Amino acid sequence: MFITLLVATFVIAFVVSTIVVLFFNRPLNKILERIISDQISRAWAKYLKFAIYVTGISSGVRIWDLEKYITKPHYEGSEIVQLTTERWVFEAYRATIGTLQGIAWMLLVFFVFALVAYVIVRVFEMKNKVKDA
Repeated sequence: MFITLLVATFVIAFVVSTIVVLFFNRPLNKILERIISDQISRAWAKYLKFAIYVTGISSGVRIWDLEKYITKPHYEGSEIVQLTTERWVFEAYRATIGTLQGIAWMLLVFFVFALVAYVIVRVFEMKNKVKDA
């Protein structure tokens, strides 16, 4: 039962990450093309999509939280937590929210750095226009 839960949370995290990648595909490509404006922007876009998957799956599949279903707690009279229907729903919800939360933080950091890079690019463009005029 534990293995099934582990696979289910992985699949949930993967599907949620795929939806985020599809949703942010065009904006990420446009931002990277604008900032880098070279063929290498495609490589950076692929890397960023890979990072979304890694961050999403690692945030959604929290092994240390799933351990409670196979490891008996160390205190007296305790038992392993049983996987009931309610627990399955809870773990599916936790996987979805964890995936989205991890990706949101990663994209926030990316967009902050992208904004700074965009400002730097604009400053250099303005200086070049002044020199050309």
